[in-house]
Amino acid sequence: MIRSLWTAASGMAAQKLNIDVIANNLANVNTNGFKKSRADFEDLLYQNLRAPGASTATGGQVPTGIQVGMGTRPVAVQKIFSQGDYVKTGNELDFAIEGKGFFKILSNGEEVYIRSGAFKIDSEGFICTANGDRLQPEFSIPAETVTFTVDSGGNMVCMGPDGTELASAQIKLYTFPNPSGLLSIGGNRFIPSPASGDPVEGSPGVDGIGTIAQGYLEMSNVDVVQEMVNMITGQRAYEVNSKCIKAADEMLQIANNIRR
Repeated sequence: MIRSLWTAASGMAAQKLNIDVIANNLANVNTNGFKKSRADFEDLLYQNLRAPGASTATGGQVPTGIQVGMGTRPVAVQKIFSQGDYVKTGNELDFAIEGKGFFKILSNGEEVYIRSGAFKIDSEGFICTANGDRLQPEFSIPAETVTFTVDSGGNMVCMGPDGTELASAQIKLYTFPNPSGLLSIGGNRFIPSPASGDPVEGSPGVDGIGTIAQGYLEMSNVDVVQEMVNMITGQRAYEVNSKCIKAADEMLQIANNIRR
């Protein structure tokens, strides 16, 4: 009877984490470039009361055995890097990555990677994020620039009033062997980890790397309807585990009241 109390308690703890993950997804439904997470679980150890395949006294073989599980536990919270929807902004400094890849920025002297392409210009004309972290490699848009264009291959061109080219450069994108292994540090930023592998630099549209769409932003890939369904199932799973604890407690109470 005590076993069922702890087994159901592990289920409640697991569903609590599941709801925490879902809540974070829903909180970032309007965050540009946000990638949703999914909680993964695994069952715990089993108590083998009768091993499957064991020999019986009559010379037969036990076909299934008796194995009683000890509950569940979270094993991973995985980032899902599926493509988010695009929204047209018309802003020449908004870049959306169509496909695989990350932008690289420099934040407090550390190279970090982002999917959100909502860039700005700082006081020196450099392309940067809303927090002032500059896009790498750095590129400064001259003050005389009248037209600033970026093609799908990441080629940036600044044109002057008379139609002459003032400056040009190419945006580089970075891929990882295992994007789900990246470490999220907040602010739409990721840093490599031993699980993600080292970043691989490439040009947009080359070797399977995504292309760039100027004047567009990639929205969050959170599906609100799916998250609501996940929240309902998580809530009901939490509730039914609590009922298991209540049932085990009532059975213990019955056992304690046998002798009066």
